[in-house]
Amino acid sequence: MVVVQELTKVYGPQKAVDALSFAAQPGRILGFLGPNGAGKSTTMRMLTGYLKATSGIITIDGEPMHPEATAIRKKVGYLPENTPLYTDMYVKEFLHFSAAVSGVKNSVQRVDEVIQQVGLDTEKHKKIHMLSKGYKQRVGMAQAIIHEPSLLILDEPTSGLDPNQLTEIRSLIRILGKNRTVIISTHIMQEVEALCDDVVIINHGRLVANSSLLSLKEKYASLSLEEIFKLLTTLNHAG
Repeated sequence: MVVVQELTKVYGPQKAVDALSFAAQPGRILGFLGPNGAGKSTTMRMLTGYLKATSGIITIDGEPMHPEATAIRKKVGYLPENTPLYTDMYVKEFLHFSAAVSGVKNSVQRVDEVIQQVGLDTEKHKKIHMLSKGYKQRVGMAQAIIHEPSLLILDEPTSGLDPNQLTEIRSLIRILGKNRTVIISTHIMQEVEALCDDVVIINHGRLVANSSLLSLKEKYASLSLEEIFKLLTTLNHAG
């Protein structure tokens, strides 16, 4: 479980994140939404421990997260929007490298398990640059879960995929979300509807919605999710 309390990040005179509080539950997928410049990337960097908060608290499984908290950071798996892969490496070679960097024990067994889990068995002996975007995303997912994190953070995980790849990656995310906490940042409302149990919406670093997806849709029953998003982020624009 992830709990964020009064999380704030200040750059000079600007508050990129302003007293943000929410929780993400295990076994549920949280959609983390906001317009460009809302503070989503800054928040995710703080959640992963790569960026230190100005103030506020993040706890993962009851333990505080900060950049020096090496043991806690190992509980986090992160897939950035532009998946960072060594494309001249073979798939299996790259995953063994990732396992070694993460200090995974029994790495041979774990790499084989992850390859099966994300559906890379037919591609494992190919160089990464030879793969389609969908399979590259699977490699990125495999890298993010190789150390068996309890929290998985995915930034635009389905961006640029064709409809077939989209269906496959959605299915994979649902499977990965069954036994861990998953936070997805996306601009695609169809992704939120297809995948998410809960929704957090921020604007100008501030929280403007925090509820289950079902409750949010019931509250604004006459509106589509796109319209709800626009309404909430426009209403709070001046603040």
